[in-house]
Amino acid sequence: MTLVQSDQVAPIFVINLLISDLLQFCYMIVEVSEPEHEAIQIVSILFYFFVLFASVGFMVCIALERYLVIAHPLWYRFRRTIKTSVALCAVVWVQPFVFIFSFMDQAKMAVVIYLLLPFPLLIFFLVGTLRALSASISVSSDEKRRIVGILVLVLFIYTLLFLPIILNILKLCIYNMYDISEDILIILSFIFVRLNPLADLVLYVFMRKGTIDKLLASVCCCRMDSNDISSPSV
Repeated sequence: MTLVQSDQVAPIFVINLLISDLLQFCYMIVEVSEPEHEAIQIVSILFYFFVLFASVGFMVCIALERYLVIAHPLWYRFRRTIKTSVALCAVVWVQPFVFIFSFMDQAKMAVVIYLLLPFPLLIFFLVGTLRALSASISVSSDEKRRIVGILVLVLFIYTLLFLPIILNILKLCIYNMYDISEDILIILSFIFVRLNPLADLVLYVFMRKGTIDKLLASVCCCRMDSNDISSPSV
């Protein structure tokens, strides 16, 4: 409970996101070891998609909480409890398990559907936050800037890493392709997904209070210095 403090950003969701990232690294270690038994390979692949889907769910939860801080601050302040966050985390962990085994016969389409669902949600959270910024008076300007930066970064990471694999899996489904060893684009898309834990670490650094403020301050200082150099002295 000591990790759950009011001045931290979505601490419970971040902790669970980091746990899912750690489990993804564990799968990569098993993959590198190249187990000989087919059963171990199948179980490890199912385990990987389970933790990958959970990671996606926690990214959506982080974006949702940041959206509620701006769009519905009173509701967020009085309804946000540790029990609610823990219950939501439990749902996020259980949902991929149910989803994977419900669509076991259509694995490719299951991956596409599950990875496509967060896109409209992330876009809605970002647009809704930008619309509510002008009307929000209970949140400081620094906090507003930090929240918008986090939402933009989450959407950017998700689009960069997951959109290529969604398009390529759709390609596999449309053309009934099974051998992907010679398709460079598909191989690259799977590599991008493997970078998801590293991207989450970048997200965590940006979520630390003051990181975005320092970055914007440094940019502003660079602009001021360039203006001073370009303007001739009279």
